Amino acid sequence: MADTGPETGNAVAPIRLVIFDFDGTLSDSGDWFLSVVDDLARKFRFRTVQPDEVEMLRHRSSREVINFLGIARWKMPLIARHLRKLVGRNAHRIELFPGTPDLLEQLAATGVRIALVTSNSEANARKILGEQHAARIDFYACGSSLFGKAPKFRRVLKKMGIPAGAALAIGDETRDIDAAREVGMRAGSVLWGYASEKVLVAHAPDTLFREPQDIVAYVAAHRS
Repeated sequence: MADTGPETGNAVAPIRLVIFDFDGTLSDSGDWFLSVVDDLARKFRFRTVQPDEVEMLRHRSSREVINFLGIARWKMPLIARHLRKLVGRNAHRIELFPGTPDLLEQLAATGVRIALVTSNSEANARKILGEQHAARIDFYACGSSLFGKAPKFRRVLKKMGIPAGAALAIGDETRDIDAAREVGMRAGSVLWGYASEKVLVAHAPDTLFREPQDIVAYVAAHRS
């Protein structure tokens, strides 16, 4: 675990809520996504990804990747909806990252609340998590939105009655950091997902996590 800077302002409150992204953070869906991205490109008329471009795109921000592929913003919810259907039919091919089950169990044992914010569907997330692990998540905010994750973050905070300064959002892309900052939450980035460490560091999250156990340690250190 590596802190990338001091915590200031609202981010000094003890952590009471952890909000996870799903794909690329808890679920290892990257290889499956690459197996269907060309079909998506043909269906929704955006640029296909060549094998030698995958690593290059990992070093780009979420916005830069979307621009590189030539995806119009209005198409994003349509693509996400189609992807949800594909995931629903292929959930058996997508596994959790090693350490995810223990991570959720240990976090729940600390008393911190857990939420999931994802463009995937709740049904898909629960199917991939499995009944036991899905039950450890207190609130699901799922489905695509033209306005991104920030409105979902606000909805989670309101529903759970927790101020932004007492919440930590964890994801694997630069847009996860941007959305957390917009709402006033701490932002943590995992290094086992989509984006490279270099591009994540450039977006200055509050902390980086190299393995799931780092999340447990960080939350425990910021609970009081």
